[in-house]
Amino acid sequence: MINKTKFFNFSLFVLITLSLLFSGCGGKAGNGAEMHDTGRNNTQISDGGTENADETANRQNTDAESSDVGKPQSSKPDIDLTVVKPNESGKIMVVMFHNFIEKYQKGDKEYTTTFEAFRSLLQTLYDSGYRLVGLKDYLEDNIDVSAGRIPMVFTFDDGTPGQFNLVENNGKLSVNSRSAVGIMEEFNRAHRGFGLEGTFVVNLGDQAFSGSGTLPERLEYLIGEGFEIGNHTYSHVNLKKTRSADEIQKEIGGNQKKMYELVPGYEFISFSLPNGGHPENLEQYVARGEYEGIGYNNRIIVEVGWDPAPSPVSTKFDPLSTHRVRAPGISPVDSDLAWWLKKLTRDEQYVSDGNPDTITVPGSNETDVDPSKLNGKKLIVY
Repeated sequence: MINKTKFFNFSLFVLITLSLLFSGCGGKAGNGAEMHDTGRNNTQISDGGTENADETANRQNTDAESSDVGKPQSSKPDIDLTVVKPNESGKIMVVMFHNFIEKYQKGDKEYTTTFEAFRSLLQTLYDSGYRLVGLKDYLEDNIDVSAGRIPMVFTFDDGTPGQFNLVENNGKLSVNSRSAVGIMEEFNRAHRGFGLEGTFVVNLGDQAFSGSGTLPERLEYLIGEGFEIGNHTYSHVNLKKTRSADEIQKEIGGNQKKMYELVPGYEFISFSLPNGGHPENLEQYVARGEYEGIGYNNRIIVEVGWDPAPSPVSTKFDPLSTHRVRAPGISPVDSDLAWWLKKLTRDEQYVSDGNPDTITVPGSNETDVDPSKLNGKKLIVY
């Protein structure tokens, strides 16, 4: 005989279980405020509102950026081209930084920024959809940022201690938190999708990144964190004033020779022109040369900046004359980064499709792409 009490209790248990299952699977499916599908590009946002297409493209994949770290590229979601509007033939800002200080008192205003202003700049860039890529990755078109994001390159000239220096704590060396690198590391821990990238061009005849530790220890720290080191001549000579090929090769090749002594095997691939000076009729020695049996090959040469650089697949891309945008200084000037952030539209910039193996452009930009620079990547036109 069936025990009616046990049967009733069992039936009630089944009904409650089924109710919980259905409510968990679909109880919130009709409420856009509760859904946030980071793998699809729709105009619903997680706080219950809606955005226009540009805002959606700018915000989407924020959660996915953290979860994508270390995953194969095939795991990245498909995108809605009409929402993301990628344009991988657009412009990329290669930013030029110099001096960082605690508080401005006197001296240069155009090439100097405070630590707090730099921290605020990082937040502005992150919120505006910019993501950092390395100079080498820009050169080689290995741009890997989430769909809808805009790549940006950071460069730092002269090896000043405000950019980076080490301090000693309890017998151990660590990065100074009151330096550009210290601020970037802290910011990247809280905003993993932003990226921790940058190229420091140095004069090894000077005391680069003065502070605790030896010069090899400082350079090895930066390299170990994934930063790149570039050539800026041995003693910051203005190449416009040089008069011989030997003098140019001594300055550039001598800096490479010194780098091999400090960090064996580390080869510069980038060069920044001190004061923007080009040598007259001797330009070929800036790119390649030799000094005391040490050869050098500067695959990308960056100028003193004033405007954004072309995409690496653009018909206008010339790595031996890469333009840069000056970082904001104490006093704003036309054509600095703050100026360009206001002036440059999203449509003019490189907007990623999220897949480093494809180059996606609007139909109106197809002629901007140099097919010889695709290097086997698939061109997608929409």
